[in-house]
Amino acid sequence: MKEVVIYTDGACSGNPGPGGWGAVLVSGDKRKELQGAETMTTNQRMELRAAVEGLAALKVPCAVTLYSDSAYLVNAFLQNWFARWEVNGWLNSTKQPVANSDLWKQLLLLTRTHRVTWVKVKGHAGVAENERCDVLAREAIAKQRQQNLG
Repeated sequence: MKEVVIYTDGACSGNPGPGGWGAVLVSGDKRKELQGAETMTTNQRMELRAAVEGLAALKVPCAVTLYSDSAYLVNAFLQNWFARWEVNGWLNSTKQPVANSDLWKQLLLLTRTHRVTWVKVKGHAGVAENERCDVLAREAIAKQRQQNLG
């Protein structure tokens, strides 16, 4: 299996508010940067969107190490929250619909294609590629604001 490292981050200007996401994919000497934005969203959705888009960009099944500063994202996989959500019909422990279930379902499908190792990194702690993802996410917000004004 091809090995790929993916770094992801999401950002929001207000929560909810305009949001952006960034992903950096590295495989050998190849590198790809991705970014996008939404007009009204949450930081958690942007964290998830970054992981979805990073994994979706892979054209063949890969062995992926995915770095994120989102405990929400990483813990869902490390602690297998999905098992309970699926059994409970995508309701959480308080019997409310699981937030962002559309993105969680996409992530589950993608992790069934790729072998993903989830790694939690501390945000804004000098991890170069994670910092780059933050810049990409914030740039995406700024670009979208410009488009909305123009």
